[in-house]
Amino acid sequence: MSWMKKRDEMHGQLRKLNKAIPEVTKAFAGVSAVVKTDGVLDVKTKELIAVAIAVADSCEPCMNFHIEVLIRAGGSREELGEALGMAVQMGGGPALMYAAKAMDAYDELHAALSPKAAE
Repeated sequence: MSWMKKRDEMHGQLRKLNKAIPEVTKAFAGVSAVVKTDGVLDVKTKELIAVAIAVADSCEPCMNFHIEVLIRAGGSREELGEALGMAVQMGGGPALMYAAKAMDAYDELHAALSPKAAE
C-alpha cells in the first residue's frame, strides 16, 4: 500500500475514532495544539523529534502523520535524515527498519504534497 493510501486510511480511522470518543480526542487535540506552536523550539524541530520518536517506537501511523506535518512545516529530507540517525541510535535495529520506512514515506508524501506537485 502506498504511503498516501496509508495516510488517507489513517485519517479515515481517526475520523471514526473522533465520533466514538469525542471528549478524549478533543482533549488530545488540545494538547497537540499547545505543543505545535513555535516556542524555544520551532514547529519543524518539534516534528523532527516526533518522527524520531515514532520511528524508535515503531508507530507507523504516527510516523506517517508527523512526516506530513513536517513537510508542511518546511522540513527537508536532509533534516529528516539526521533525526532518523538519532532514532536509530536510540532504538537500534527496529528503529533502523522504521527509519527506512520513514524516508520512503517522506519521498512519496513530499512528491504528492509539495506545492510543485499541485501545479
